[in-house]
Amino acid sequence: MHRKTPLLAAVAALALAPLVPVHAEPRGEQDEARRDLRAGNVQSLRDIERRVLPTKQGMQYLGPEYDPAAMAYRLKFIRDGRVVFVDVDARTGRVLGESR
Repeated sequence: MHRKTPLLAAVAALALAPLVPVHAEPRGEQDEARRDLRAGNVQSLRDIERRVLPTKQGMQYLGPEYDPAAMAYRLKFIRDGRVVFVDVDARTGRVLGESR
């Protein structure tokens, strides 16, 4: 019985431990983008995509990333196996640069 006591204590401790909700932590860049949009600091991603995507004919759009410190979106594309990043000022919608 001596061996079962530590095991039972461990099981009881786990059973009584508080459960942490899955979404207790913020989701990072997506939450930051929403906050900045609600505050009126940046344009919506959809507006930026409407402006930039038509200029990238022949490229497959892979999706965005948001940098809250720079208040910029990085739109990711691929063409002929090469990845292309387009950096866009989230405040103005102006393309800041393109890198391969």
